[in-house]
Amino acid sequence: MTGPAIHRLPLNAILGTALVGLLVAAILIGLFWMPYGPIAIDLDHPLAPPSWAHWFGTDQFGRDVLSRAMLGARISTSIALGTVVVAISTGTCVGLITGFLRGWTDRLLMAASDAILAFPGILLALALIAVLGSSRSSIILALSIAYLPSVARVVRSAVLSIREREYIEASRVAGDGTIYIVLRHVLPNALPPVVVLATSLFGWVVLAESALSFLGVGVPPPAPSWGNMLSDARPYMEAANWLSIVPGFCIMGTVLGVNLLGDALRDWLDPRGET
Repeated sequence: MTGPAIHRLPLNAILGTALVGLLVAAILIGLFWMPYGPIAIDLDHPLAPPSWAHWFGTDQFGRDVLSRAMLGARISTSIALGTVVVAISTGTCVGLITGFLRGWTDRLLMAASDAILAFPGILLALALIAVLGSSRSSIILALSIAYLPSVARVVRSAVLSIREREYIEASRVAGDGTIYIVLRHVLPNALPPVVVLATSLFGWVVLAESALSFLGVGVPPPAPSWGNMLSDARPYMEAANWLSIVPGFCIMGTVLGVNLLGDALRDWLDPRGET
């Protein structure tokens, strides 16, 4: 006789948790300890290969790559989290308004959303940063505006389905106001797809922020981000390949881990999924 079946976590959840756990550990450790100053220049050891003194080597100015990658994790993650919070909260509000009220409000806001979606997200962010200036707050604002329409459309599609259900009509008949119905019944039922979208959005923002920094319009130097670390490594691809490998793996691991967790979360929240 075998014992009761034990529910096992899917592989994507395990791998995603491990990769995201490494990211969180690097950020938390970096708050209290780093091997070297991430912007400290050491011209006696430029382009030093990985060793016991410098686990991931040094860059062209002798700066420790591990320390810069740890600080870059904090910077890139803070920008991604800020963008996700702003885009999700604002997009959810817009989606609730357009999906539940319909009428001219829906048409006006969706027309503005279509206008924003007509521009590729990275190009729109580049244009906004050129106007606002290169800083963390301007990057968060630019990326939030670029990704807000996608969130609004996901929420709107969910609300359009929810607003036609019987319990919404019963709440109206009971005399509940629009705000109460939206906050009590519509929003909680529209949250599952938003939660899954937030994980995907985090990965998109990490890639977008890295691309902006790689192009020189992201986090201003000497503060490190994974994108400007890759940009600085371009002239040394053959002589010092660790300069590009370290930030490249950081970006890849973060995006992969978040996406795997998002897939696991989607499967868990999907009511049609198998148990």
